[in-house]
Amino acid sequence: MRAPDRLADVAVRLGVVRAGAPVASARAVVVLLHGRNAAPQNILEIVPRLACRDVAYLAPAAPGRTWYPQSFMAETPQNEPSLSASLRVVPTLVAALNDAGTPSARIVLMGFSQGACLAAESAVRHPARYGAVVAFTGGLIGPPGASWDYGGSFDGTPVLLACSDVDAHVPASRVHESAVVFRRMGAEVTECLYPGLGHVINDDEMARARRLIEGVTVPA
Repeated sequence: MRAPDRLADVAVRLGVVRAGAPVASARAVVVLLHGRNAAPQNILEIVPRLACRDVAYLAPAAPGRTWYPQSFMAETPQNEPSLSASLRVVPTLVAALNDAGTPSARIVLMGFSQGACLAAESAVRHPARYGAVVAFTGGLIGPPGASWDYGGSFDGTPVLLACSDVDAHVPASRVHESAVVFRRMGAEVTECLYPGLGHVINDDEMARARRLIEGVTVPA
């Protein structure tokens, strides 16, 4: 199967909904991961707010609109087998993009809420020099006391971890823990905790994400 055909096949299998520029001509590709009880169309609503030109957006769909059934901080068996299946989505899509000619350095992993957790966890399990990793209201997946001792390096990948300081689903402590792991693995991390924000994405987060996307280049 030729690489472009593989990307098309993977996109169909993952229920990918597209927006923006064609992948072949895009200067960056953003993989967008939606939240719990949502769909690709929901996360694609942020595309006009990002207002980036010449960027392709690919939003895969979670089976049953949910990537895993319990909290991202539940004991791991409680989220299986959905969690393991969902953790294959990002590397599968990234590999297909690589084969089609888009290097990881031009791929941005971005998600909101449950999708943010999936984006972050997928990244640390498959570290590379990505264009950026953006987690809106999320953190690494695992119960309290979990550790993330994965090898590999992000080689300076910019990472944005942004959340309310009092989110009902994502404690600030997990955002801090996640930042520590990303920094240890060689990422350039920005943490933003917004007082009383609520479970939404604010304009400052959008502006920061826009700058990261606009700054995507392939390292020499």
